[in-house]
Amino acid sequence: MTPESSIVQRLWNYCHVLRDEGVSYGDYVEQLTYLLFLKMADEQTKPPFKKPAIIPAEYSWQTLVAKDGDALETHYRHILEQLGKQKGVLGIIFRKSQNRIQDPAKLKRLVTLINEETWVGLDMDVKGEIYEGLLEKNAADTKSGAGQYFTPRALIKAVVDVMRPQPGDTICDPACGTGGFFLAAHDCLIKNHKLDKAQKKFLKHDTFRGWEIVDATARLCVMNLYLHGIGEDESPIAVDDSLASHPGKHFDMVLTKPPFGKKSSITIVNGEGKADREAITYERDDFWATTSNKQLNFLQHVRTLLNINGRAAIVVPDNVLFEGGAGETIRRKLLHECDVHTLLRLPTGIFYAQGVKANVLFFDRKPASEKPWTEKLWIYDLRTNNHFTLKTRPMLLDDLNDFVICYNPDNRHKRKESKRFKAFGYDDLVKRDKASLDIFWLRDKSLEDGDNLPEPDTLAAEIRENLESALEMFASIEEKLEE
Repeated sequence: MTPESSIVQRLWNYCHVLRDEGVSYGDYVEQLTYLLFLKMADEQTKPPFKKPAIIPAEYSWQTLVAKDGDALETHYRHILEQLGKQKGVLGIIFRKSQNRIQDPAKLKRLVTLINEETWVGLDMDVKGEIYEGLLEKNAADTKSGAGQYFTPRALIKAVVDVMRPQPGDTICDPACGTGGFFLAAHDCLIKNHKLDKAQKKFLKHDTFRGWEIVDATARLCVMNLYLHGIGEDESPIAVDDSLASHPGKHFDMVLTKPPFGKKSSITIVNGEGKADREAITYERDDFWATTSNKQLNFLQHVRTLLNINGRAAIVVPDNVLFEGGAGETIRRKLLHECDVHTLLRLPTGIFYAQGVKANVLFFDRKPASEKPWTEKLWIYDLRTNNHFTLKTRPMLLDDLNDFVICYNPDNRHKRKESKRFKAFGYDDLVKRDKASLDIFWLRDKSLEDGDNLPEPDTLAAEIRENLESALEMFASIEEKLEE
């Protein structure tokens, strides 16, 4: 066993110990985030780095290591509270932080476990791999609700492979979750280009900019980027509702999967003390239509974020393709004012949110023109007759290879139709009812006769996973009602 895999194993083993104490994967990853950051900040003040301390001395890692028992737990809580008031990366990571490990002995064991390793000395890939593994485990813990922020890494890599970011590009994700698109783009740039010193500096500090509305997810993202060598004193991530306004800056590329769920909402407490959810409608002059549909708002927002000739890939649920009213207005505008060139229809069973039917829409922003910019929309149907599950038949990068080949990133203007890849002209698209882009042509074998159903083990796995998810959801609701 390598030293790196040994670290991973010990972290996992201790995670299971804490699970028995009622600490969820999500809480465990959060506490690891705080403690790892404190440890690495301490390591960077020592040879060979000798960097100035970014953590005030009274809240440093060494003060934590020196304490035990109740004094340790009290001091840890005080550190979290004080560092949450700091600016930059510190403020994002420790914002609204709380200690979830109430047993001082368990906390001491975790501090000792982390203290035994030299984390800064680990290769970036190793540190990132450890943390990504923890995030994926957290996403699989459906009771935590973290899965909604976790996009399958195979899908992210395929999207980045066809988008091909270039050195010097600015890349934005207005709903960045734990930073999957940023890390894949970073990896793509490092592996495919020999970067000079200035390009490396730009990649570290200026390439990426993201928004995340949930504090806990934002801190996981910032830590994830930090472990991969992205950002330092200044956080590339803002904790905010990105839909509320335009940031005043445009980008060369937008890669994003906004959270599922059609409506944005806020909690309003009425005069009787009861909490109600109220839909948010964003009134923005740079939007084509006013709607409370979160997905349609994100689609409009992404278009506004792009530079002229900037490129976007956005994951959208099926309703964005066919919904009437504001949806139709937005689709017609998008087809006219942008080059909407590719749509990837995704299979079900690949997201932690069960039963989601989603797609990846690729388009380029263009300058004003009387003539429509979209000439052909190429649709790749990966959904029909494909059956995936999260555990027994997860979607792998190999499952997306044919899409990458058909997309032809070397020259997407030279494409060939295939069984799963078809082109539809602009005139035909706008003549469709509500300008619907919900287009499919393959015969679904499962609808023809029973002989063509998926294999019994695939069906059984899908049914089991759906039932497990439903039971966990009910258990979670029951816990909340008891509280």
